[in-house]
Amino acid sequence: MLAIAARIWAARSAACKVITGWAAGRSADSPPRLVHIPVESHIAGEGKPVGPRPRGTDLAGPATPHAGPSRLSEAAARIGSTLDLTQTAREAVDAAVPGFAEAAVIYVPERLLAADEFGSYQARHVAVVRRLAAALAGQPADVTEGLLRSGEVLVLGEGTPCFRAMAVSSPVLYDQLDVEAAERLGRRPGGREIAASFTSFLAVPLVARGSVVGCAAFGRTPASAPFGPDDVALATELASRAAICIDNARLYDRERQTALALQSSLLPGRPQVPAGLEVAHRYLPVGTSMVGGDWHDIIALPGGRAALIVGDAMGHGPAAAAVMVQLRIAARILAGLGLPPEQVLQKLDRMASELPAPFATCIYTVIDPAGSLSVAAQAGHLPPVLALPGCQPRLLDLPPGLPLGLVAGSFQASQISLPPGGTLALYTDGLVESRSRSLGDGMAALCGALGAALARPGGTLDDACQLVTEMMHEHGEDDITLVLARIRP
Repeated sequence: MLAIAARIWAARSAACKVITGWAAGRSADSPPRLVHIPVESHIAGEGKPVGPRPRGTDLAGPATPHAGPSRLSEAAARIGSTLDLTQTAREAVDAAVPGFAEAAVIYVPERLLAADEFGSYQARHVAVVRRLAAALAGQPADVTEGLLRSGEVLVLGEGTPCFRAMAVSSPVLYDQLDVEAAERLGRRPGGREIAASFTSFLAVPLVARGSVVGCAAFGRTPASAPFGPDDVALATELASRAAICIDNARLYDRERQTALALQSSLLPGRPQVPAGLEVAHRYLPVGTSMVGGDWHDIIALPGGRAALIVGDAMGHGPAAAAVMVQLRIAARILAGLGLPPEQVLQKLDRMASELPAPFATCIYTVIDPAGSLSVAAQAGHLPPVLALPGCQPRLLDLPPGLPLGLVAGSFQASQISLPPGGTLALYTDGLVESRSRSLGDGMAALCGALGAALARPGGTLDDACQLVTEMMHEHGEDDITLVLARIRP
């Protein structure tokens, strides 16, 4: 007669109860073995099994050995080599297959990815998830992708194991695919046969920072021992590592999307440049996930004139960029009122003093092609560069003014002669200054680069802007903005 010592795992919630049972026993004439005790799962209040009731299975027979805890830990340590969300999920399934299971899939709630909202599964009957990555042992990548497409959005019913794992934040063991998954795979070529080859499954919630951020599902074929208590512990450890890395990648992607949205708002759309003027502009952010305070705008004015504005808020990040968005909008409105440059800066100065960012620099110019001149005013900004035909580009000595936000005085406007073919360059400090190059050396380098770019035969103003940006960007450690304006001959 067997001496039974049972270990029961139970996870309860107001919506459902999941129970998985295992017993270890030994008779007088047989070695120790594991026996799967059939246990049903019920939805509270319904009294009906969620899925088919599995039959008891003797696990003492031969099985394919899987990676031990140390090897699995080594594989899990490779998760999170990048901050790319899909790549991180791919690393998670690759860590599990084939060392831990013959199949692995990572799901993340679509609402979390699209709206950065965590869901309460107890209050819902379905979960909309996105499959980020999947792996099938022994199957080519195209076969796996055909069956379990990365990026596919699915609706999981409340009776599915992954839904229950996320709802109660606890692992769920099961012996058969749920009806939804089986039907979904059956509609794909070869899906029914591959699905039938798996006989043991494990769904583990991905929990990061106290919140459920997804689910990892694992599958084994009869060639391997069905999942047992030790496997649950290993899968939980693997899922914990994967959850943190996936959530890090998600947060990074969210910040990156925010940065891209802010960066796009800092750039002029399709400026209406007057017929007598050519304008070229470039903006390079400091990084793919960080936004700075650089901004510029090109505004058509009555009489064939145009206003060119370049600004830079001190610091980086959404806060600095948000301030510059407000200043850019205000400057565009003020320009439309026909105010001269010095008055525009005065009003921006008062506005900036009420914003959270400390300071911002700005240069505002109005170019009149008919009069072959430009009027410019600076607010603590770097001086423009003037390149006249047949002459070396030079820095203009204009009243520098004080940065916006100090409300420390008035601003002075200066008139600049700009004959046809002459080029005026406005820029931010990221173009000319770095830790390895002083500001003076950088401005001298800009003059040299601009002269060389404009002297190239057959080159357009846009070509020159691109070339100067590339030449100066070699030392760039900050946002880079460059605007070139030239009166047509």
